[in-house]
Amino acid sequence: MRVTLGPNFGWLWSAHAVSTYGTWIAFGAFPLIAVRVLHSSAFAVSLLGAAGLAVAAIVAFPLGPWVEHRAKRPVMIAMDLIRFLAMASIPIVYFLGSLSYGQLLIVSVISGTAAIARTAASGAYLKYLVRGDHLLVANGRFEGTSWVATSVGPPLGGALIGLLGPVITVAADALSYLLSALAVLRIRGGDVAAPRGPAAGGRGVGLLRGWRFILHHRALRRLFLNSILVGGLIMATVPLLAVLLLGEYHFPAWQYGLAFGLPALGGFVGARLSAPLVKRYGRHRVMTVSGWLRSLFPLGLAFVQPGIPGLLTVIVVESLLITCMGVFNPIHATERLQRTPADHAAQVLSTWSVSGKLVQAALTAIWGLLATLTSPLTAITVSGVLLLATPLLLPGRTHLSTPEPAAPTENVRAA
Repeated sequence: MRVTLGPNFGWLWSAHAVSTYGTWIAFGAFPLIAVRVLHSSAFAVSLLGAAGLAVAAIVAFPLGPWVEHRAKRPVMIAMDLIRFLAMASIPIVYFLGSLSYGQLLIVSVISGTAAIARTAASGAYLKYLVRGDHLLVANGRFEGTSWVATSVGPPLGGALIGLLGPVITVAADALSYLLSALAVLRIRGGDVAAPRGPAAGGRGVGLLRGWRFILHHRALRRLFLNSILVGGLIMATVPLLAVLLLGEYHFPAWQYGLAFGLPALGGFVGARLSAPLVKRYGRHRVMTVSGWLRSLFPLGLAFVQPGIPGLLTVIVVESLLITCMGVFNPIHATERLQRTPADHAAQVLSTWSVSGKLVQAALTAIWGLLATLTSPLTAITVSGVLLLATPLLLPGRTHLSTPEPAAPTENVRAA
């Protein structure tokens, strides 16, 4: 039976959907512009991703306590508008003939910082908006929407690039953030913000609060380490795949988009299956199996070659990987929210996001250097081998048996 989550969730879901579609229409836009317009090297393309992530994460780190103590909807709207202005500057400067590598880096930092704060606010508001027993359904809908956008966005973006040039997708991405802000404005009713008080401590204490909470909680600690390592190792290869497919193998932009767009349908299927699989087989079994499989399939990218065989290899490998991620991610997101008290939610989510981006930035830089010393394909293969060990960090059955209780209602106020 379909669960009804109400009109406010519908607007929050719509905001997520439109911004996600914009993001995936612009998938790989910065690496593509760096390679095709600015003629950057493999190391420079990797550095663009790594430096942008690292600086964004460092700048965003103090925002965790700031988001925690503020009503979440205004924060989401503000971050969407900041991303809109930052991304809109790219096509403007491009058409003026002044686009530079430095501007790509600055926009990457600004949009990345705003994305971290926006994600923390959205996750905390979702916990407030949706009952705990409906969180898996809600996260499944977010996940399914993300993978449909991932499927449709890159091929559409590739077609737009072919027709209108390399920055048109960045303009579409900017517009999506404006539409997301308008959708959040339509939400009615209460909001949530953690109160300030002696327990919150000073700024230094606040910055460490999320890490301390995660690392002292066994299940969250294992989920945290697994997720940031898997995400970092997978994302470190994305710029290298762009260099390999677009640069060395000379794939057209539409084939590059197809190689990552078509497999995302598997993510939609996986997200739709996640809740039924958990109901039938249990959370631990489904998380373990999907967690192992998502770490196994990336090794198949070691066999990518030029032409149609290489395109088919990428599509098959990414389809298997993304289907498993579609099953795993809603369980992971639900487990994390259920085990985090409401007055810690924004802090934990921002800490999680910042840590993941710092690890991703470091690994992206390392893998860019490795690709320079060897080759992009060798670096991609090394990542696939290391991923095989990451499922050992997944929580055991006893760690997932019962969620942590929510914080007492007096710790959270309606804003």
